[in-house]
Amino acid sequence: MTNIAIIGSGPSGCYIADMLAKKLKDAQVDVFDRLPTPFGLVRAGVAPDHQGTKNIVRQLERTFARENVRFVGNVHIGTDITYQELKDNYDVVAVTIGAVKDRVLGIPGDQLEGIYGSGEFVAWYNGHPDKADLQPKLDGSGIAIIGNGNVALDIARVIAKTPSELSSSDITANAAAAINKAPVQDIYLIGRRGPLEASFTNMELSEFAELESCVTLVDPDQIPAALPDDFDPRSANTVNQNLETLRAYSANSADSKPIRLHIMFCASPVEISETDGHVSGLKLEKNRMVEGRAESTGEYFELDVQTVISAIGYQSEPIEGMPFDHSRSIVSNEDGRVEQNVYTSGWCKRGPQGVIPANRAEAMTVAKQIISDLDANSEASTKPGFDQIAALLDKRHVRSVSYADWQIINNAEIERAEGDKPREKFTRVDEMLALLD
Repeated sequence: MTNIAIIGSGPSGCYIADMLAKKLKDAQVDVFDRLPTPFGLVRAGVAPDHQGTKNIVRQLERTFARENVRFVGNVHIGTDITYQELKDNYDVVAVTIGAVKDRVLGIPGDQLEGIYGSGEFVAWYNGHPDKADLQPKLDGSGIAIIGNGNVALDIARVIAKTPSELSSSDITANAAAAINKAPVQDIYLIGRRGPLEASFTNMELSEFAELESCVTLVDPDQIPAALPDDFDPRSANTVNQNLETLRAYSANSADSKPIRLHIMFCASPVEISETDGHVSGLKLEKNRMVEGRAESTGEYFELDVQTVISAIGYQSEPIEGMPFDHSRSIVSNEDGRVEQNVYTSGWCKRGPQGVIPANRAEAMTVAKQIISDLDANSEASTKPGFDQIAALLDKRHVRSVSYADWQIINNAEIERAEGDKPREKFTRVDEMLALLD
């Protein structure tokens, strides 16, 4: 039997597991996750009001229904089991740990109370155990979100929604109550470059037109009348759709709804002001676009905000002993190969870019590499696989969580949901484990 270990149970890990389990009939595929819950950022990263996107879980569930796929939750590779121990006991190891650490702004004042990375803020309202106690400061009237991608839009939309608009989402009750209580009046979505370079998609941008209590505002002078003649034709349709939506928003009245979302372009944060250790303002510098690059102008302005959320990207974190490129914050690899019999895929392989379909395509490529390399190696497997890992976990008093255990947690979350909510998540590992004993 060929024993295969996958570190990480998000989409990339599940896609690799599914293909290997299907194509290698004599293989046992064990998918490890440090949490008792599978599915990675589908559970903890996708916006709670985007339940359609989260339906990808149904496909991932089929992977764990295969007889030769095992979920091993609540096991932290690098702490409970070392990277070397995994290599010693498995014929193949695939690393799909994603990228969850926020990049820092790197400007004066970026360590003040009231400043959050998008990763931790999203994890908080999605019920990730790592951020259950975050309690973000949302007691001011102004919030700045730095970034022009879909994550920035997600955060702005969730903050701006009313309780009724969030009633069918799986946002945690604690986060929903905090957002509902927040006295926010102005949300500033700030991009370093212009609308032609924004990375958000029109589907997400258009959702703001339907919000009950939030009006979206854009300075019409920041929206070009047409695309440049030399604009990449492959992106023209997408960008034109964004421009059309932005033009519609530029005609909105600022006093039509109680909350205002200001979509701002060509501005870079340079300093965060403080009063008594708390955020009291954000200083920005205006940029101009030159051949697709943002150049500073030396002209500054300030926003009256009490909370700053940076959505400027993520980094992977190394597992002790694993080859890691610290300069790029990714797992060291050459086309998905890390070292002998070790592979990687997803954001930890190439950086935090691309959506779930892109991860699927890459995972399929890596799975084919694994199959090809196994076919080229005619030696019979001598690695013991999970039997030895289970013995080590038992010796170290680590309580692993099986997929059947996860189903107990899953059903309990669904049962305790109120109204139209699909589930009420447990946000602490000890609460989840208590259901199993």
